[in-house]
Amino acid sequence: MSHFVVKTLNSDQTLHQAWDHFVDQCANGHFFHLSGWKTVIEQAYNHQCHFLYAEQDGNIVGVLPLVHQKSRLFGNALISTPFCVYGGVASDNPEVMDFLEQQAIELAERLQVDYLELRYPFARNNSLETRSQHVTFGCELGTDGDAILAAVKKKQRAVIRHSLNNDLAYTINDDVALSYQIYSESVRNLGTPVFPKQYFQILKKVFQDRCEVLTVHHQDNPVSSVLSFYYKGQVLPYYGGGTPEARNLKSNDFMYYQLMCHARVEKACSYYDFGRSKIDSGAYNYKKHWGMDAKPLFYQYHLVKAQSLPNLSPNNPKYKLFISLWQKLPIGLSRLIGPFLSKYLG
Repeated sequence: MSHFVVKTLNSDQTLHQAWDHFVDQCANGHFFHLSGWKTVIEQAYNHQCHFLYAEQDGNIVGVLPLVHQKSRLFGNALISTPFCVYGGVASDNPEVMDFLEQQAIELAERLQVDYLELRYPFARNNSLETRSQHVTFGCELGTDGDAILAAVKKKQRAVIRHSLNNDLAYTINDDVALSYQIYSESVRNLGTPVFPKQYFQILKKVFQDRCEVLTVHHQDNPVSSVLSFYYKGQVLPYYGGGTPEARNLKSNDFMYYQLMCHARVEKACSYYDFGRSKIDSGAYNYKKHWGMDAKPLFYQYHLVKAQSLPNLSPNNPKYKLFISLWQKLPIGLSRLIGPFLSKYLG
């Protein structure tokens, strides 16, 4: 068996560049494997990061970003990677993947966490326990706006056409403050604690041109906004939301369609990654209406102190009262309290 050495990513920027160069070249290297997430999570949430990588003959042959989240309320976990929908080991070598997974298990045991969680977008044949409660939606992008629209499912296509007649306009810029304002109101209405405002600011600072904001206006009033990521010819609308007016205006539908067109024409993207949704959730049903393919996600677990798999889903009955109460909070108060809770809900 080949000899691999495990090391931990530090603050050396040359090492960060080597890590990212590896991810860029790796077939299953994703945006969420990039070293910038270490900076984002440490600065925004102050979690301890263990970004492991395997070396062979002085070269990086695999990476595994891990974050230690520890909370009395939500548990103690080692996750690859919180606040990201995909994670796990990135490597083109099956032996390296096995090696780094074992390193993660040993780290989880040393830290005495409740569990280790690896968020794979594909199936793995290993000793870890797999749970598939989420899917990811996506589609190839047509060559222009007409082709993109033609590929959308008939009923959703009609909704988009309706939105195009609603006096809506959009801007694309770096205004993460406005995007956060709209997003935070949207998630409050869903009963979910919002992330801190600085999280959006740090995302933009770290990922720069790979992070962009599209905001929809109706008669100069912002009604929908989405913060998106760009990587390897893909666009990922990641944090999106709308004001109460968005539903009648169909501005979210307008927003995602315009993002698809912009990504294809201006950013040369060929794939639209509509992201993760829990099966049979509202977001899942919304994305199905677009006619995109749903692919299962394979989240894998190694239990250390926990006796059963975690369930932090909003659909968990024990959170029902909390969600109901949170939906009634004033927006300002939800923005003040939310970050103290959301840092453990990534």
